[in-house]
Amino acid sequence: MRRNLPRRWACLILGGALLMPYMMAGVLVAGMWHGGAADLLMPVQVGVFVAVLPVVALTGLFLPVRGLEVNAAQGLLGARVETPPRQARRSWQERRRTAAWFTLHLAVGGVVSGFTLAVVPFTAFTLVLPFLGEPMPVLGVTAEPGWPSVLWSVAGVTALALLVAVAAGAGALLAALASPLLGPTPAERLAAAEEHARTLAERNRLARELHDSVGHALSVVTLQAAAAGRVLDRDPATARTALAAIEQSARAALEDLDHVLGVLREDVRGQDRRGEDPDGGRRAPQATLADLGKLVAASGAEVRQEVGDLSGVPAVVSREAYRILQEALTNAIKHGHGPVRLAAAVQGDDLRLEVSNPGAARRRGGGGGRGVRGMRERVRLLRGDLRAGPDEGGWTVSVRLPLRSSP
Repeated sequence: MRRNLPRRWACLILGGALLMPYMMAGVLVAGMWHGGAADLLMPVQVGVFVAVLPVVALTGLFLPVRGLEVNAAQGLLGARVETPPRQARRSWQERRRTAAWFTLHLAVGGVVSGFTLAVVPFTAFTLVLPFLGEPMPVLGVTAEPGWPSVLWSVAGVTALALLVAVAAGAGALLAALASPLLGPTPAERLAAAEEHARTLAERNRLARELHDSVGHALSVVTLQAAAAGRVLDRDPATARTALAAIEQSARAALEDLDHVLGVLREDVRGQDRRGEDPDGGRRAPQATLADLGKLVAASGAEVRQEVGDLSGVPAVVSREAYRILQEALTNAIKHGHGPVRLAAAVQGDDLRLEVSNPGAARRRGGGGGRGVRGMRERVRLLRGDLRAGPDEGGWTVSVRLPLRSSP
């Protein structure tokens, strides 16, 4: 309490300073109303003080004082006020709470400031009375030298002690009410929670994007580099083909990485709604099933494709299906041997995907690594089904994705 008292007292003085324009305007209006001269230097009329408080509350509804009051409560009162989220429009619930705090701050601060201006000089004057040695008028009463002046000094110190107690209590009251009145409203808390959930979902999606695209590219680069190194001297043509696959995979990975990093930039949210990057250019579209041929070619592996007509697949399903096939193909290349079978076709109202190759189950066992978890998340979001496991000495990933949302 003692450590916070000076700062809390300063916060009360700030409230009194903010109240002064209202008081001066009130004194001016009162003087004009009664037809007399207004004394702007002594706005201490109780009636004016009471009359201006509704005006303070009314202005608190519309003036943007919440940020100022939050900073004062945190920096001077030492209150723990959760910073409210930024809102496009202020709600009336937030306006009423802010107005209530603003009025309380200025009212209590005005009272404490007024007593501070009166009591501190009074105490200082009474403390020097015993040393003057002559009668002095105090509050309309003549203070005689000797013990009467000492009694006035005691009265001055008592008044100062009471002022300190009042200031401490007023500061504690404001600190206790700061969080309920200046903190986030229930609607703001709900909006912040929803925004946080959207951010986590977006980051989780981007993590899957990085894992699927960049992980696939690195797997291809590793295998093709090893193959090129083995045949570089005796089969330069095959080595050049492998190096070309490495270049293509690396370029694709850089494009995906640039896309993800662009989304993570601080100012991308508003730009992303227009399909532009932060620099004003058009962002490259995400890969879909139409790019399946490029994916297979870039892998450099022996892939037997059984692809039907996929032109009618919705864009969202097509993008997620591409990522699922990319991850499944990556696992097949990384953990299996021999040719890979890749099938994709529309059957009724579903898109069927299947990737299988021999030997993969030997490495993956019952499997369920990060890549499989990522595929399951994508399939679950689209309300589909996924089966990944050993099958006839190999490993098979089989997926069903509905082409339309369930009613």
